[in-house]
Parts: sequence; C-alpha cells; structure tokens
Amino acid sequence: MSTQVNFKSINTLAIPATISGIAEPLLSITDTAIVGNIPVDGLESLAAAGIVGSFLSMLIWVLGQTRSAISAIISQYLGAGRLDEVKNLPAQAIFFNILLSVIILVSTIFVVEDIFKLFKASGKILEYCVSYYSIRVWGFPLTLFTFAIFGIFRGLQNTFYPMVIAMIGAGLNILLDFIFVYGIDGFMSPMYLEGAAWASLISQGIMAILALILLVKKTEISMKLVFPLNKEIKRLVLMSLNLFVRTAALNAALMLAVREATILGDRFIGAHTIAVNLWLFAAFFIDGYAAAGNSMGGKLLGASDYNGLWKLAKTIFKYGMVVSLVLMLSGFIFYRPIGHIFSNEEIVLQTFYSIFYIVILGLPMNTIAFIFDGLFKGLGEMKYLRNVLLSATFLGFIPVLYLGKFLGWGFYAIWIAFVVWMMIRGFALVWKFRQKFMPLVQNA
Repeated sequence: MSTQVNFKSINTLAIPATISGIAEPLLSITDTAIVGNIPVDGLESLAAAGIVGSFLSMLIWVLGQTRSAISAIISQYLGAGRLDEVKNLPAQAIFFNILLSVIILVSTIFVVEDIFKLFKASGKILEYCVSYYSIRVWGFPLTLFTFAIFGIFRGLQNTFYPMVIAMIGAGLNILLDFIFVYGIDGFMSPMYLEGAAWASLISQGIMAILALILLVKKTEISMKLVFPLNKEIKRLVLMSLNLFVRTAALNAALMLAVREATILGDRFIGAHTIAVNLWLFAAFFIDGYAAAGNSMGGKLLGASDYNGLWKLAKTIFKYGMVVSLVLMLSGFIFYRPIGHIFSNEEIVLQTFYSIFYIVILGLPMNTIAFIFDGLFKGLGEMKYLRNVLLSATFLGFIPVLYLGKFLGWGFYAIWIAFVVWMMIRGFALVWKFRQKFMPLVQNA
C-alpha cells in the first residue's frame, strides 16, 4: 500500500507522537515544579532533582536508542511488504537491551555518591541526590522497555497507542506527585523529594504494563524470545551502537552544562534545571513531526518512493516551523508566569529570566535539527547522525562553553554554546539530505 504524504497522513502520526513525546519531559517538569515548591529545603531539592534527572536522562537516552533502530527496520520492511521477515526481531532486541540496563543499574547503585560528586554536588544536595536516585533508578529498565515498544508501534505507523500510554502515565505521575510529595492531611505524611521519586517509579511501571498489553493484543509482533537470531539483528546492533555513541556525545554536552551550572552556585543550577526542562519540553513538542518523518520516511525508503520522501521532508519542516513559532510567541508572552510555576525563590527566577530569551530565540534552529534528526533515524542513517553529534559537541559546544567561561560570560556561556551546538546539527543534516536524495528525486 502506497504512503500518501499530505496534511492528514502526517498529522495522524505527528499529533499523537507530540502528545506522547511531551510525556517524558512532562514527568520531569512535574517533578521540577512540585519539588521546587517544597516548603523544606526547596532550593536544595530542586537542585538534586535537576542533577539526578539529567543523569538518568543520559542513561535512558543512550540505551533507549534501540527504539529508533527497531522503528527504522520495521518501517522499511513494512514499506517493502516484507514485515513477516522481522517479526521476531523486537523481542530479541528488547531482551538484550533490558539485560544491559539491569547490569548498568546494579553497577551504579554501589557508586552513586561518587557519580554525583562528579557533578560537584555536595552537602545536603548530595544527600538528596543519593536518596532520590536510589528510588528513581529502578524505573530505568521499565522506561527502556516502554520506549522499545513505542519504537515497534512507530515502525508500524501507529503513534496512537503510545499517546494513550503516555497520557495515562503522565496523568498518574502528576496525581501521585501531589499525594506523595505534599501528603494528605490526616492520612499520609509528606515525603517531599522521595515522594516525587516514588511517583515517577510507579508511573513508569504502569506504562510498561500497558505497553506490553497493547502490543500483545493489538499487533502480530511476538514478545516470545526465539532463536536463531533474526538476520537483521546485526544491522540493528550496529545502528544502535552508532546511536549509543551519538547519544553519549549529546549527553556529554548536557552533563557538562549541568556541571558548569552547579559550579556557578545553587541559584544557577536551579535556574538551569528550569530552563533545560522547558527546552526539552519544546524539543519533544516539535519532535512530533520528527516522529512522523521517522515513521513515514522509513516506509517511503523501503518502497523506494524518493519523490514522496522529498515531499515529506519539506512538509514536516514547514509544519515544525509553525509549531516552533507558536512556542516562541508563547514563551515571550508567558515567561514570567512560567517561571513561577517552577520556583518561588526570587533569586532563582531572576537568574532563569536572564537567559530565557536565548532558549526562546533558539527554537527555530532546534526545529531544523530535530525534524531532520527524526527523518534520518527512519532512513537508518545512524552513522552520519553519530558523526554530526560528535562534531557538534567537540568542535562546537565544548569550545564555545569554555571560551565563554574564559571570557567571563558566566551562565550565558552555557546557553550560547547550546545555540551553536544546534546550528551545527541542523545545517549538517539539511546539507546531507539534499546531497543524497536530490539526485535520486531528479532521476526518479
């Protein structure tokens, strides 16, 4: 069946993907907003939540890249009409991915304090980091499992079920956050920061269970582990390894930013935590169209429909830019109320407001990078994505960050480095897409 590239087909995938995509940063934002308003040690709790959240995001993003590899392979085989050949691949990929995640989880438990000392956490912040992480880390394998199933659905051109699961998980997390963090008068004592961790863990567990049920009931993909290994397992592993390296480079930038903000002081890491959560929220909002490009791009490539692929790239870019402009306008209008959602500490808010305009102005560049990043994942171009991130991080972000630090730019250096980072990523992907697919379109 041919793939129609039009408003309806794109948005049928993009809108549910947007809703499910923002669930992850929404969970983090919810924790940040509620934790930032804790009446006891609110600033220290906010800093700890930001540090731990950044570290866990790094782990999830590095190992969660199997989702994109599974999605790319399934969508390409779907487009070629040969889906039966890879039906046993997802179970094999998920099994090995979860096994690796458990090994990493157990290994970090014994050195958790040393890990957060690397982020320059100390005193009460370090204490809170350890207690928060020791609970939240158990949701790590659950999140990877859910992500992998989301990748299967995406490859099958279905973003509706992931949306349903994500909405339930996010809603449950918000409800449990209020109950566990602040307690219920006369029934449950406030758990403060640890309550936020338990809320996230329970929500992740429920999402994993729902994902498994829907996959088994609504698709022909089996979760039964069978041997021999599928013929595509080698390509999936190579794609995943390239994405592991890519995401490690991505997270090197994010971790360095957290480290430098922590060195600057509590109010800076507090402000940075708010800004990063909003940056990620906007990223996942735009990522809905990247998800549509991921799903449809792989299918169009599998069907060798290069004209459709070119049209897809132009269309999702246009839609993504409209979304980013709406987000920019909203940010300029509501930036002060947004800040008060996350913290009542005036010193944190003033620090946050000082760099928020950089976050807002960078959104169109982010859109270019995110849209083509999703498209390239669907096309299986993981090696190039790896090289782009390595270049953007080590030739762009890190030099600009430390040059800015040397020149005394302070907190501004971190966010200027982010803008340069995204510019390199976006322009490199657009150039490669035009170079590779324009000749194929002209010869079609």
